[in-house]
Amino acid sequence: MLKKVICKLYYTLQFGGGRYAWLRVTDKLSGNDKAKLFMYKKSKEVVPEKYSEELVKIYGSMTGEKLDLQNPRTINEKIQWIKLYDATSLKTKLTDKYLVREWIKDRIGEQYLVPLLGVWDTFEEIDLNALPDSFVLKANHGCGWNVLVKDKEKINWKKIREKFDNWMNINYAFMTGFEMQYSHIPHKIIAEKYIKAENGKLYDYKIHCFHGNPEYIHVIGDRNFDTHSAREAFYNTKWELQPFASGVYLRYKKENRKPDNLDELLRVAKILSEDFAYVRVDLYELNSGAIKFGEMTFTPGSGFYHWTPSQMDKILGERINLSRSKSYESI
Repeated sequence: MLKKVICKLYYTLQFGGGRYAWLRVTDKLSGNDKAKLFMYKKSKEVVPEKYSEELVKIYGSMTGEKLDLQNPRTINEKIQWIKLYDATSLKTKLTDKYLVREWIKDRIGEQYLVPLLGVWDTFEEIDLNALPDSFVLKANHGCGWNVLVKDKEKINWKKIREKFDNWMNINYAFMTGFEMQYSHIPHKIIAEKYIKAENGKLYDYKIHCFHGNPEYIHVIGDRNFDTHSAREAFYNTKWELQPFASGVYLRYKKENRKPDNLDELLRVAKILSEDFAYVRVDLYELNSGAIKFGEMTFTPGSGFYHWTPSQMDKILGERINLSRSKSYESI
């Protein structure tokens, strides 16, 4: 533990000096994101030839471990390699929350898509009067840039506009360590139908797929978007609870109910993942049993998960053979 702390401090100072180290500490105490903004601004100034060098520093500051890009072994390390060397034009399209819809329609059918209510280039173009009382607004070019509108009459739209105006001016590729599949996404705002479960518990089934084979289902639920909190659990494809976690959220205290259409969830994930060495396919199951597509995630957590137990990092990494990764034209 002490070794990791020292390693984190060393790489934090290497990347951003004392100011970045200070911001990391004060953000933990205050809940601010000033260190993340510092990382973004500094990363955006890096020339492409230096991406790998700077990524080693960022990785060390986030995980307390030394990154070996020449011989990546763990899943976290291999995600770093994927970020830099397998960011293809296809992955950019599928990371785009708007353009991916066309691909999903062609691959598995439009019935798996959450209905689209609108798409705009700027927040000013949105006609709120034309939208239903409940919907979801998303920036298509980032991660977690969503606003759930349960009642549009109770929303502070000035604050929401400020939030989207900020997001629209950010290239998400440089937010958390060179996730280059985001770098060339045209920035847009989309609105989708608000979907929910009758009991209020809409679970997010994040299916980790290795070379087209779904292996683990990462269940996320009990979300609170205001506090950025949730509960998590991992299951295998037989819906057997697994003794590990990503470290992102607290674990569920009891086992989750098996999805009614588990076989269909896995079938869809297999079809969508078949072209990739590794991808997480995010899906929802509604009360009706209908399955809806969430997103394709190629670099979960930017490869900075704190797996528990720690040996899972290597175990999962062994499932990814980077030499078998299908190549498309470089972006």
